[in-house]
Amino acid sequence: MEEIKLKPIGVVHSPFKEPSGVPKDSTDGMDYQGTVEIFPQYKDGLKDLDGFSHIMLLFYFHKSEYYHLISKPYLDDHPRGVFATRSPHRPNLIGLSVVKLLRIDDNILYVRGIDMIEETPVLDIKPYIPEFESNEGIKIGWLEGKI
Repeated sequence: MEEIKLKPIGVVHSPFKEPSGVPKDSTDGMDYQGTVEIFPQYKDGLKDLDGFSHIMLLFYFHKSEYYHLISKPYLDDHPRGVFATRSPHRPNLIGLSVVKLLRIDDNILYVRGIDMIEETPVLDIKPYIPEFESNEGIKIGWLEGKI
């Protein structure tokens, strides 16, 4: 299979400068605000996004230099497969967070619930639409009873 190449559409500006101290997920980071600067050539893609309260940010873990297929997650003492965790140490280093969209000012998105570090490359943005996210029959595997 061919290699896939992606171009960032923007960059995160965050109160977190290094991976240590970053909330483990966007719900832990609800007190933290930041911005997403969308590069000028992608600004038109923000049209109508301001009507959504939450957005999904797909991003690149640019400070993660390695990956483990098995690791010990922060909520458990047992080694788990990386695809059963939200670890940043993944083969393709892609992250996904749902954040609250506070406002849009030109090409700057003001968000709350940030769990990314400064200069994190943003790969895509999608509106979060709860009705499109099926909750029926959801199981949370090894996390059952831990959250």
